[in-house]
Amino acid sequence: MAREPFSGHLELLLLAALQRPRHGYGVIEYVRSASDGRFDYPDGTVYPALHRLEAEGLLRSRWSEVEGRRRRVYEITSRGKKALAGQRRDWERFTNSVTAVLEQT
Repeated sequence: MAREPFSGHLELLLLAALQRPRHGYGVIEYVRSASDGRFDYPDGTVYPALHRLEAEGLLRSRWSEVEGRRRRVYEITSRGKKALAGQRRDWERFTNSVTAVLEQT
């Protein structure tokens, strides 16, 4: 299936991926792995989105050091959890509507 039907949902996927704290590359890997490679976003797409979500108060971040390397670790805020719940409801309504149309044919 073409990628276009799935575009526009990066924020939803990132918030869902951050149900537990992860560093930026860990978020990318989680989304890729959980989607069996269907969502393979480049760094240049994910990091600006993470920064935007943080600026909106939906995420917070902190620096962590692992094996001598500094990493920025992101986690969802309570405001982000509310946004995720709303986006999840919207997504479910959308997919239910598509399913209803497909079942009519």
